[in-house]
Amino acid sequence: MKRFDNKLIGIDQGEIVLFSDYESDGDMWVGEGDRTRLHTIRFTERFRTPPVVHCALSMWDIDSGTNARIEVSAENIAEEGFEVVFRTWADTHVARARVRWMAIGELHHDDDWELY
Repeated sequence: MKRFDNKLIGIDQGEIVLFSDYESDGDMWVGEGDRTRLHTIRFTERFRTPPVVHCALSMWDIDSGTNARIEVSAENIAEEGFEVVFRTWADTHVARARVRWMAIGELHHDDDWELY
């Protein structure tokens, strides 16, 4: 469990289209084996400490002739942003994917100060 030491908590959220490979016969649509897509997200305001980030598929268009093998995660989480990581493998063919994300964490306050 992550505990917050600050009374000023912020929530940032958004949604992004990660890719649309069926239009260009991209690797996610016609490829095989391990495939990964990364998308860097920048928060609208810097958090005081790395926030908790949740990612979820909000849309996916996948070939019905293969197994659905998909992993979506938030990686490299920092005060300024993170990376959405989409992975698939084997013969799964994904035409397009969209992800929603939410970050919850401590914000800076005007009364904050640090000793150097």
